[in-house]
Amino acid sequence: MNYFAHGMRFVDRPYFLAGTAVPDWLSVADRRTRMRSRRVAPVAAEDSPIDAEIAAGVLQHLEDDQLFHRSPVFLEVSGQMSDLFRDLLGPDDGFRPGFLGHIVTELLLDGVLIERHPERLNEYYRALESIDPLRIQSTINWMARTETSRLAEFIPMFQREQFLRDYVDPIRLLYRLNQVMRRIKLNPLPDETESVLKAGWLIVAENCDSLLPFD
Repeated sequence: MNYFAHGMRFVDRPYFLAGTAVPDWLSVADRRTRMRSRRVAPVAAEDSPIDAEIAAGVLQHLEDDQLFHRSPVFLEVSGQMSDLFRDLLGPDDGFRPGFLGHIVTELLLDGVLIERHPERLNEYYRALESIDPLRIQSTINWMARTETSRLAEFIPMFQREQFLRDYVDPIRLLYRLNQVMRRIKLNPLPDETESVLKAGWLIVAENCDSLLPFD
């Protein structure tokens, strides 16, 4: 869910930028629809500039994820985050500390980058104002095995809510994190999670440059 880390480099290419967000948009809007490189790559070579830009952005996301999630620094930092959640929630909390260690590392990385580049976040949202959500959905359905009718509805909500701005504040980030917990039917996190987010922020900030092998 590294919206900003994936896209901050491409604010001058709105449809490419949108493509970098598509896999994460779909994880919220319609989890049945998945992006696979073998189906996306041919569209990136098409003559249609918009379709090719969207597809190239999706490929960029998929390639970035491969580098990011396999990097030793990510494994180390997400492991530290998992330990913090395990200390908070208890050793009998099943897989949730590991899951939280992974996604919170991603969210905090976006938060650190947003704090460092606030003007780029404004450019990010301005770029997304110029895209056509229906065109994005049409292109994604061309590439996906399972089509979606929900993506075009979700994109305006993403633009309107601008929830990436909440990632720099532990209270607001906890609220957003509990939205994720409800969506995937896990128990909400306690208020004490704010202390974990503050400690995690320091860890991620210290390792920020190393966490961006694709930068």
